Amino acid sequence: MPYPCLSVSICGLFAFLPAFSQTRITDAEVQKIHKSALLIDTHNDITSRTVDGYDIGTAKNDGHTNLTALKEGGVGAQFFAVYVSASYVNGNHSARRTLEMIDTVRHDIIARYPNDLVFATTADDIERIHKQGKIAALMGIEGGHAIEDSLRLLRDYYALGIRYMTLTHTNTNNWADSSGDIDKAGVERHNGLTDFGKQVVREMNRLGMIVDISHVADKTFWDALEVSSAPIFASHSSCRALANVPRNMTDEMIVALAKKGGVVQVNFYCEFLSQKSEDASKAFLATHDALKLEKDPAALEAYQKSVPPATLADVVAHIDHIVKIAGINAVGIGSDFDGIPCAPQGLEDVAKFPNLTRALLEKGYSADDIRKIYGGNTLRVMRAVEAAARKQ
Repeated sequence: MPYPCLSVSICGLFAFLPAFSQTRITDAEVQKIHKSALLIDTHNDITSRTVDGYDIGTAKNDGHTNLTALKEGGVGAQFFAVYVSASYVNGNHSARRTLEMIDTVRHDIIARYPNDLVFATTADDIERIHKQGKIAALMGIEGGHAIEDSLRLLRDYYALGIRYMTLTHTNTNNWADSSGDIDKAGVERHNGLTDFGKQVVREMNRLGMIVDISHVADKTFWDALEVSSAPIFASHSSCRALANVPRNMTDEMIVALAKKGGVVQVNFYCEFLSQKSEDASKAFLATHDALKLEKDPAALEAYQKSVPPATLADVVAHIDHIVKIAGINAVGIGSDFDGIPCAPQGLEDVAKFPNLTRALLEKGYSADDIRKIYGGNTLRVMRAVEAAARKQ
């Protein structure tokens, strides 16, 4: 979005943990392993800029994402966020905004740079496009209010290429509770998913659309996990045990998600990675308007001066935590680039992904581990969702 983790046996636990390594990894080793991975980032919000005219092919990267940076970072597939702000609920404009956001992905990004980006809707598509040396471009809706309480619209969005939907954004909609609203009011409006919300999940399963539980209230997560006949994922969330914010997942949630074949795609937002960043941000926003961060450069600059950034080590710590409690198959990458006002030092933009490869190698992760984290786990979820749809 734009600005505003049960138990395992002791033996199993140690089997999940990579051995710590202090070995210096050469640049050549980093690049060899990085290039061997199919890096899939499941959430990027550059679309909120391209819809207003930003050229993703610009030579200057004045945010987190442009075409050059995607290539330098070795991104093999990018899920672009079809982000629909809660403000579009007013006057019933959510569907129109959804169509505009789908169009900016297909027209302003993919069609504008067809030699570099290719539209994809399946796991096989991603692998085929990657073998061609191009970047697979996919879409995920952020905010279930986009369907305007209509399964017909949900089906239309799937036909247009949407392959996941975040059930809520920061707002509780008419059929699912959001972590954002609960954080503010301390109450749940629906106690998770309504009957219609459960129909939405079942229809997503039938279509082959991944159920995304980033942003949802805890009870909504548990309801979605129970109702879904296919694995679900968190497209851009991290660990509440390390940064205590409602948007992050508890250990119990992470383990349950993994048991059903799901993946937690680690979010790079400083507040979701570092408790120090979260505490400083909370103090800042107590006296400042959060909405100004997106539109007011002076407000954003003041925020960035007041909030210490998270670090590359914090990202590795969240990956480690998920691996420790749920296994190597449970973690992926959902950066939230260009939807966050603060990115970690060492991962300031998409071009810096090789820094994460180096950090994981130095931590003791193998090349096979990294390939799972970067894309193998996400491809597995996609194929499971596709297979579940074919059975219905």
